[in-house]
Amino acid sequence: MRARVLPYGPTAALIETTGHDPVAVAAVLLDTDRFIEVVPAERSVLVRLRPGTTLEDVEGIAAAVPDELPTVIGRDVEIPTRYDGADLDLVAEATGLTVDEVIALHSGTVYRAAFGGFAPGYVYCTGLDPRLHLPRRPTPRTTVPAGSVAIADVYTAVYPQASPGGWHLLGTTHLELFALSRPEPTLIRPGDRVHFTVRTA
Repeated sequence: MRARVLPYGPTAALIETTGHDPVAVAAVLLDTDRFIEVVPAERSVLVRLRPGTTLEDVEGIAAAVPDELPTVIGRDVEIPTRYDGADLDLVAEATGLTVDEVIALHSGTVYRAAFGGFAPGYVYCTGLDPRLHLPRRPTPRTTVPAGSVAIADVYTAVYPQASPGGWHLLGTTHLELFALSRPEPTLIRPGDRVHFTVRTA
C-alpha cells in the first residue's frame, strides 16, 4: 500500500490511507504487534509505537499492507430509538420529506461504524441515505442530551454524553454508549454494523 506516513509526536505516527478502508488497514496493522494502539479515522490511521519502533519501520509496515483488503465485518449493534428529536420536523422540511419518511429512511438502513471521534464513545456511522444528507446546524447547541441520535453531512451517530453539538437531532436511545465500568467501554466499535430500530415506548 502506498501511503504517506507522518510523525505524530515522539511516540506516534499518522498513516494516510487514501483509497483504502482505514478500518481494514487498522486490522492489518494490529496484527503486526509493533503498535500499542491503532486508531482508524476517516482517511487515516493513528498508531502509537512500541518502544524501539521507528518512523522508518512504520513506513515499511505500511508499504507491506496489501492493496486489496477484505472488508472488516464487526458485530451487529441494535440501537432502539425513540424518534422524538428536536430537529425531526426541521429535517423533514429541509429534505422535502414527511416525518414518517425521515424515520423510515433513517431506521431502514444498516450503517457501518467507520471511526470514533469528538468524544469517548462517539462513533461516526456511514451509510446514511443521500436524501437525509444535510450540513451541520448553522448554530450549534450548547448542550445536547446524552443518547441523542443525530445526523449531519453523510453520517449518523449517537451522543454518548451531554455535550455541545451541531448535528440534527432525530431521536433518543436509552442505551449507554460509553461506560468505563464495562470490560469494553465503547458500545460501538469501528467495523460494526449498526441498526437504529424504532422504539415507541
